[in-house]
Amino acid sequence: MIDLTKNDQVLNRAIQRAKERNIIIPTFEEQKYPNKLVSASFKEELNNISLWEVHPRNLFRITWKNEPIEIGGTFSNTSNYIELPPELTGVEARIIALVGKWFPTGSHKVGAAFGCLVPRLITGQFDPTTQKAVWPSTGNYCRGGAFDSTLLACDSVAILPEEMSRERFDWLKTVSGEIIATPGGESNVKEIFDKCWEIRRERGEDAIVIFNQFDEFGNHLWHYEVTGNAMKGVLDKELKGDNYRGVCLTTGSAGTIGCGDFLKEQYPTSKIAAGESLQCPTLLLNGYGYHRIEGIGDKHVPWIHNVRNTDVIIAIDDRDCMNLVRLFNEPVGHTYLKEQGVSENIVNQLHLLGISSIANVLMAIKFAKYFELTRKDVVLTVFTDSMELYGSRVKELREEYGEYNERDAAADFHRSLKGILTDSMVELRYIEKKRIHHLKYYTWIEQQGKNLEELDNQWYDYDNYWGSIHQITPNIDEMIKEFNERVGLQ
Repeated sequence: MIDLTKNDQVLNRAIQRAKERNIIIPTFEEQKYPNKLVSASFKEELNNISLWEVHPRNLFRITWKNEPIEIGGTFSNTSNYIELPPELTGVEARIIALVGKWFPTGSHKVGAAFGCLVPRLITGQFDPTTQKAVWPSTGNYCRGGAFDSTLLACDSVAILPEEMSRERFDWLKTVSGEIIATPGGESNVKEIFDKCWEIRRERGEDAIVIFNQFDEFGNHLWHYEVTGNAMKGVLDKELKGDNYRGVCLTTGSAGTIGCGDFLKEQYPTSKIAAGESLQCPTLLLNGYGYHRIEGIGDKHVPWIHNVRNTDVIIAIDDRDCMNLVRLFNEPVGHTYLKEQGVSENIVNQLHLLGISSIANVLMAIKFAKYFELTRKDVVLTVFTDSMELYGSRVKELREEYGEYNERDAAADFHRSLKGILTDSMVELRYIEKKRIHHLKYYTWIEQQGKNLEELDNQWYDYDNYWGSIHQITPNIDEMIKEFNERVGLQ
């Protein structure tokens, strides 16, 4: 749960640090409606600051509504999103995706990290003058955490698997005080957890605070509030007699899927689909394995996954994702897509899809086919990050398989996109949801020392448990405002 108990002594030091470093913290409400609520003076400052710049005002760019430019710019009234056409997806349903590239760090995970760090900072539960913020992740979350920490004048430790893309490590060196590479790749989250226990024992609780995205409800809450409202804004604009059917999202920490909880409250008949790699089918088959869809699928069920509110599990073959990485990013692939009727405008935006974003699109296609959706139906998803973070993967694929040619493009288009079937997915009954929820026991109770009563409350006291999390945002916003007033820089 999210604890808002204050430690006044530590809080005073955090406020003094913010004064010294010119730090003002945005509220959740300002992140939802920045164009309306962010002050004119802050907007003027942002006009001279680049999107990834390590500057405290970039805290106000933790929103889906940034102008889509690299340097300067403020906000739009609507979120950045793209609708993918039937010529690309092969289905009639309208598949619409929020675009994460226009966040600082190029990924929306910077928002999830904000949701975890800020409540601790404004309550005095984290001391920026004596403690380091530890960010365990398979990539984008620890990047976002390191960035947020630097903007908030906190020291950070980034922990991620050694096989993640080179771009992640290279950029982290510019912002994180310390980087720890753990064994393995995407599916090796247990090794990250083990490293957290190790440094906790070695350094002590007074020296570090671990912000584990898999059990920090600030991650879930940020997406419930900010991503959920961003998606509703898109639907408000796009639904003209159409039907919103559901949101399809691969799960790593299961933070982003929290937006589905918000959307179900607005559209009670909509569905939430959770995705993973077929090569590591934990939700689908209680399974395990190794895969190449960076940022998802970790051989466990995250503590913050509201499983009882999940309706569908969809597994995606990582080979299809890697095939489409080439189709979407090689010049020959672009030419072939245009020949198949995909507009040049859409082709020129395919770089906005990172590897897990491609998996999200394939999920949405399978969802549309399974439920036999028509052109009057809307499916939502997210482009978590862009290919800006995976250029080395394109190079590796070229080195492994040779130059990409028209035959490759035709095979990938018809096999890995138009040929996607409704296999390896399940529409969850009550007992199947409970089966997945029970998997939390082995990771979180046996290994990580969580409370069994709380695990049961997630299921049996469902409305009170999740409702209390969803209702806490106004309290956090009031505490942020109080913090800023005491800093006195507004």
